[in-house]
Parts: sequence; C-alpha cells; structure tokens
Amino acid sequence: MRMRTQAPSTLRPLVMVDWGTSSLRAAFAREQTVLETRHSDQGILKVPAGGFPHTLQTLCGDWLNEPDALCLISGMAGSAQGWALAPYCPCPAGQTELAAHLHWMEPHRIALVPGLACEHAHAPDVMRGEEVQIMGALQLQGLRDAQLVLPGTHSKWVTVQAGRIEHFSTFMTGELYAVMRQHSILGRTLPPLSSDEALDEAHFDQGVRLSLQGGSVLHHLFGVRTLALMERATPEALASYLSGLVIGEELRVQHLSADRTVWVVGSSALQTRYARALTLRGVPAQRLGDTATWTGLLSLAAPWRSPPR
Repeated sequence: MRMRTQAPSTLRPLVMVDWGTSSLRAAFAREQTVLETRHSDQGILKVPAGGFPHTLQTLCGDWLNEPDALCLISGMAGSAQGWALAPYCPCPAGQTELAAHLHWMEPHRIALVPGLACEHAHAPDVMRGEEVQIMGALQLQGLRDAQLVLPGTHSKWVTVQAGRIEHFSTFMTGELYAVMRQHSILGRTLPPLSSDEALDEAHFDQGVRLSLQGGSVLHHLFGVRTLALMERATPEALASYLSGLVIGEELRVQHLSADRTVWVVGSSALQTRYARALTLRGVPAQRLGDTATWTGLLSLAAPWRSPPR
C-alpha cells in the first residue's frame, strides 16, 4: 500500500500575540489558517519585571518550540510599561511602514509591533494594538479608503487613505464613563459597573441626542444625579443615559457625512452602542468583529515567513 505523505509547509508557523494592559490573547497559525487561540488574564500590569519571556513561554511554549516558529506581539507589550519600548512609527503609515519598524526581541524570531504616532497642533496622539486591527479590518473588507472607530477605554477615530493610516484621534470616553460610574458622586445612585449590563435603548438614545444638540457635557453629566434624586428614572436606565451622554459627546465633534460609512471595530456590546449612536446622528455604520487582529498580524508577518534555506 502506498502511504500518503503530508505536503511540506511553505510558510513558517506563526505565533500571534495581542498583549494588552489587562489581558493576553494568542493564536497559532499554519500557512494562512488560525488553528488555535488561547487567553490569559496576564496583561502587562500583572507581569513582574523581567517576567515577559516566562509569561509568553507559559502560554505559548509548545507553539514557540515548533521548528522555525515566528512570533509577532502587538499591543501594550511594546510600551514603556511592557516588555520593551518599541518606538512608534509615524503617520501616515501602512503595512509596509509597520513591518519596517518591528522591534526584534530575538532576531527574526520574536518581534514587537511598534504602534503609531500622529501629530496634532496641541499634542501628539498614539495607539498600540489598534493599528493591527485596522490593517486586518481593511484586508477583510477589501478596503483602501475608510473611516473607522475603535471604541474602548480610549476610543480611536481613524482615517485611512490608499491603505495607509493618515490621521487618528483618541477620546477617553470609556475611561470617563468608568470613572463616573466608580469614582464620582454619580456612581452612588447607579448599579455596579458590569461588562454585560443590559442597554436601556430609550434612555441611551436620550443621552446621545442631548449631547449631539451641544451645550456643556459637564452640565449634562450632573443631570444624571438630579434625575436619580427626583426618581425620574431607574438606576439601570440612568447607566444607559450616562453612556449615551459620553458617546454622544464623542460623536458630536467628529467630521462625519451621511454618505460615508463609518466602520465600527470592537466588541459586540460597544459596536451596538456606537452603531446606534451613529444612526441617531444620521451616519451609516458597518460593524466588524474584534478578530481582525489575527488577520492583521498574518499579513504583517508575511515578509518573514519564508522558511530559512
């Protein structure tokens, strides 16, 4: 009987890591296919000094031990608080520029993705990790020009032209929301902050509309307290109202057009809120999942995946 042999791999195995402040995600790919993913709560803030190689080996050691394995790491692991400082790549930048600025921890084996910097008149702006999501999202949708928002603790609004990130701005919307919920007088009348809390659509919409009308969000925020004092809404409803206020304020200052789609990249819960708020502003929105990171890292790794000869 003739034995069938497996065709030899034409690309190096790839270990992809998204290392954030509070969590660590990893994926393993052969050729262009992601075969397995793993997750850990060992974000950079939980890794002791000098502990990054051990933490990576603990989660991905079997993958890293594959012959000729290549590892790319995006996110806050490349920050001053992370494994090592990977200097930012200046905008405008696309995949070519990012690949040229990889920071190698082990030559041609383990590298940190650099992140991007963008100059504004008043201060520079930066991102780490989102640039990989953006590159992946563009590839998944076959886009060369796009306007995107990546909501989160620090939301990013991004303009892409000819496949390159031309400009981006950061808004501390998620962090402000968390601070208001957990460390302000408003939080005394709201339920504990939860990652899976239900959305009260009517009160969320009310908050978005009020912020879109203008005026001072500093004044509007105090209304959350007085509505609670006067028992005009339930605590759960007011949590959604607060969310609408801060997201509406973020959208109010964006240069948006009714004939240009905004791509929303991120978690399902935040996608729902941002797409809803964009609709209230009269702007079309399309949602993209948060797995674009793997597509972006697969593409970014391409120049180094040919096996050594």
